Amino acid sequence: MKKALINANLVMPDHIIRKATLVIENGRIADFGTKIDTDGMEVTDLQGAYVGPGLIDIHTHADGEVFFTEDPIRASATLLSHGVTDVMPALYFSATAEQLVEQVATIREAMTSGKANNIIGLYMEAPYLNPDYGCNREQNPWRDPVSKERFQPVVDAAYDLARVWCLAPERENIEEFVQYVKEKNPRAIFSVAHSEAEPGDIERLMPYGLKLATHHTNATGTLHRYPECRSACVDETALYNDSIYTELICDKVGIHVDPYMLRLIKKIKGDDRIILIADAFVEHGPIPDGDLYAGADDINFDFAGEIAGSKMILDGPCRNMMTHTGASLCQVFKYASTNPATLLGLSDRGCIKKGNVANLLVVDPEFSVLQVYLGGNRVK
Repeated sequence: MKKALINANLVMPDHIIRKATLVIENGRIADFGTKIDTDGMEVTDLQGAYVGPGLIDIHTHADGEVFFTEDPIRASATLLSHGVTDVMPALYFSATAEQLVEQVATIREAMTSGKANNIIGLYMEAPYLNPDYGCNREQNPWRDPVSKERFQPVVDAAYDLARVWCLAPERENIEEFVQYVKEKNPRAIFSVAHSEAEPGDIERLMPYGLKLATHHTNATGTLHRYPECRSACVDETALYNDSIYTELICDKVGIHVDPYMLRLIKKIKGDDRIILIADAFVEHGPIPDGDLYAGADDINFDFAGEIAGSKMILDGPCRNMMTHTGASLCQVFKYASTNPATLLGLSDRGCIKKGNVANLLVVDPEFSVLQVYLGGNRVK
């Protein structure tokens, strides 16, 4: 039987269709508009709530309490209840090759279990990042030179699931790694991450598919070629190149990315090249003292007092982006659904369109989650 969501405000990429109806059939969007005959359908009255595409989180390690690599079914269910209908669990560089291979197997098993249907692949924040950046960097087992003997087992285990591979372009012989990944999966995307690369280092890898900047302004270096003169580095290169998407961790206090910087990035990159992420991690260090961190209860800190990702799920960054930048519902749905879908080449989701998978999120004007649909079935 067809399902009809009536009295809905449909959030499109650049406008809202008010007092509309959306029809679901066989797990997909069959029709939508303001003049839909719903006779014979199963009708749900949304009473003016806003309906947008389900959220797509391309980069998160956990649900704030448990890592995907520990319990992927639990973590995926928690995210789904917050409207994340597609997620790419992130694996981290602090793991050895053997551990990464085991973690890939854990996620693969969850994906085939039928109990984690919102997991769509992997985000490999490993192995070859700059060892001077990122939380738990003292545990980095990948400080040695790039070596096919070491990386090949990881790539061979993950290549068909890994949609994004992070790397530091300044690592010596990094092209050997990039070329092997592309041999295994020509559609692989690369992201500059945990890096102090110069523009030329980054742009050299763009023809291979480098088109993403991992958690923009976090774990990136600042270059000083001359005394007291600031040069261009990772963040500036990402802003300059129109084809590079910038990930943003948008916490409620504005620690990961200062609110003024968020507004600057929004102005420079425009609405089509921003991707909101949660980058949730699991650490139990205390919130550091001082006014700067007052109220930063959606951020993880390690016991050295350093930021270690967030405790957020992606609906939180959407709300925070609206607060810090004045972004509209249309814009945050683009940042958290349309844009990641475009980056990944997921042409059947990320926006409300006939024929698209009926992964849908129903929210109020403040982006509080009211209902969630996965493949046309209500899960919340």
